[in-house]
Amino acid sequence: METITYTFIRDADPDQISEITDLYRMAGWWNNSENNACMVHRIIAGSQCFLIAAERSRIIGMGRAISDHASDAYIQDVTVHKMYRGRRVGITIIKMLVARLQQDGLGWIGLIAEDGSREFYRSLGFSPMPNATPMILKRNL
Repeated sequence: METITYTFIRDADPDQISEITDLYRMAGWWNNSENNACMVHRIIAGSQCFLIAAERSRIIGMGRAISDHASDAYIQDVTVHKMYRGRRVGITIIKMLVARLQQDGLGWIGLIAEDGSREFYRSLGFSPMPNATPMILKRNL
């Protein structure tokens, strides 16, 4: 079993962009017809922090946080390649993101747990927000 490395990035090379795009697609967040190299660059640059997990230079997991850089942050886009699940990669990603956000002075850290991930996040100390409902306004394309 190879060692998995974790790295915060501010930019990505074309190979990394391709692997990150594949993770978005694998998670079901983007379809296969979308070419999102420019979007991935913008996502990474616009995030408070963007973390990748890699084995032998191949990106096998990721997560990021967005924030106001003053008090609040949201963790999102956390996913691990299906072949690497169960190896604590997701746990490490969340713990490293939380530690980084706390180090940056952010005390309120939220996220939206998709179906099937609630217990994962509960095991890491997250809990449902009382009297709150996640909502979205989708833009028309």
